[in-house]
Amino acid sequence: MEAANHMGAVVHPATIPACQSSGSLGRHIARRLVQIGVKDVFSVPGDFNLALLDHLLAEPELNLVGCCNELNAGYAADGYARARGVGACVVTFTVGGLSVLNAIAGAYSENLPVICIVGGPNSNDYGTNRILHHTIGLPDFTQELRCFQTITCTQAVVNYLDDAHEQIDTAISTALKECKPAYISISCNLPGLPHPTFAREPVPFSLAPKLSNQLGLEAAVEATAEFLNKAVKPVLVAGPKLRVAKAQQAFVELADACEYPIAVMPSGKGLVPEQHPHFIGTYWGAVSTGFCGEIVESADAYVFIGPIFNDYSSVGYSLLIKKEKAVIVQPNRVTIGNGPSFGWVFMKDFLTALAKKLKKNSTAMENYRRIYVPPGIAFKHEKDELLRVNILFKHIQGMLTGDTAVIAETGDSWFNCQKLRLPGNCGYEFQMQYGSIGWSVGATLGYAQAAKYKRVIACIGDGSFQVTAQDVSTMIRCEQRSIIFLINNGGYTIEVEIHDGPYNVIKNWDYTGLVNAIHNGEGKCWTTRVRTEDELTEAIATATGAQKDSLCFIEVVVHRDDTSKELLEWGSRVATANSRPPNPQ
Repeated sequence: MEAANHMGAVVHPATIPACQSSGSLGRHIARRLVQIGVKDVFSVPGDFNLALLDHLLAEPELNLVGCCNELNAGYAADGYARARGVGACVVTFTVGGLSVLNAIAGAYSENLPVICIVGGPNSNDYGTNRILHHTIGLPDFTQELRCFQTITCTQAVVNYLDDAHEQIDTAISTALKECKPAYISISCNLPGLPHPTFAREPVPFSLAPKLSNQLGLEAAVEATAEFLNKAVKPVLVAGPKLRVAKAQQAFVELADACEYPIAVMPSGKGLVPEQHPHFIGTYWGAVSTGFCGEIVESADAYVFIGPIFNDYSSVGYSLLIKKEKAVIVQPNRVTIGNGPSFGWVFMKDFLTALAKKLKKNSTAMENYRRIYVPPGIAFKHEKDELLRVNILFKHIQGMLTGDTAVIAETGDSWFNCQKLRLPGNCGYEFQMQYGSIGWSVGATLGYAQAAKYKRVIACIGDGSFQVTAQDVSTMIRCEQRSIIFLINNGGYTIEVEIHDGPYNVIKNWDYTGLVNAIHNGEGKCWTTRVRTEDELTEAIATATGAQKDSLCFIEVVVHRDDTSKELLEWGSRVATANSRPPNPQ
């Protein structure tokens, strides 16, 4: 068999050795993780998973990364999957499993294959009336499983060796095929036991490619081409499910062929090359980047490729988009206006075929160039003036190269980072669908561990940082060299702009002092606090110069009310959507 690695290339199995008596369940899991592209596993030890962790440690191609808590281990596996295509975490039964739930739910919402492995009870305890520790005190071991059933695409409870091989392989392959997390529970007394099914080196996966229904594909392309070729000023809009469909290159080929303007939905940023000559920015309704929203919403036809429409991406349901003008291309379905819908038509096949059928039409692109005015220049700062957020992001823009990646935390960083123009190969990640504050700390850890050739620049608000700050210590221990901009504005600013109250004010920390305490003289870590543009300039010079091989933590102190204009607009619209009165009964 052959397996696709995380980039889609084919991996040829080595010569399979003769029967090995050392084959065990734990070794099989370790080898499987390596084969699918996982080199680092994020874990928190507990008595039910310790034997399994021993087997993961024994695998020379696998690195075990111990995290401070299960939530961050899950967030790290999420960030790792974004950079590498798949991630994995290992926690202990129930007390660990229920802690990692929130991170796995986020990975599910963002279509990321994360293999969540839980060390389970001794196999002899299943079917008995025993009450175990780490549970809620009932002789029922299914609570954790039932919780995971709603946020994973497949679940395997391995408490019997005869079918363990099949259960594990099925769970992992299902996660890879569906781009969703998988849950695997392994009884704590099984990892070291040999079994005939584990006696050979695991044969690499062969995941059959999904093939479009050829008649459906032809019909969808024909109908879409007819719809678009009669349009006057059509546009393309890329969404987040481009990643799921692995259709980024096919999208670029389509854009090259048709010459329509290219916009991205906010959660699709980073999936399309922004240096493309037809790129016009982020389409986010009323808070789109300059002149992008006007071009998209005034078009007489728009192709949304892999979109997710929710209340946040629609700015409180205020998009000026009409269904009858839209072609919606999902990973396995195409819908044209109010008309036909074609199933089992896969995005990559569809975009490639459509590119050959569309007439070139640059009308909307010419309109964009006609109305475009370059961004204004920020007012010159006064001496010792408190640093403004727009000045901060002007300097972050200057740091970006193809060797960097941006991670934007939930909050005003969403809007400020959207305005960054990404150079070729610059990574970009944020968690829009789930929007869990604190996600970015673990995600930065995981992404940096997977993409060691990039320097991660994380923009994190003080409120979010307080949720998950501990795993800065794991970044230091892993010798990572990310740059964290901690934006200290005294609270939950995004919530302030939706609905303010005293609950949005948090206790101010000495964030720089906290990270220094975590550093504790072990490893490479550099911190500073800046309040003015001159101090920021000096800090960036140090972080990219003398401290380029260190984890750099730059605390940026700004005014509580210094927010992007986009957040003000977005917050008002979301607040209006949230406060709609009940419909009359």
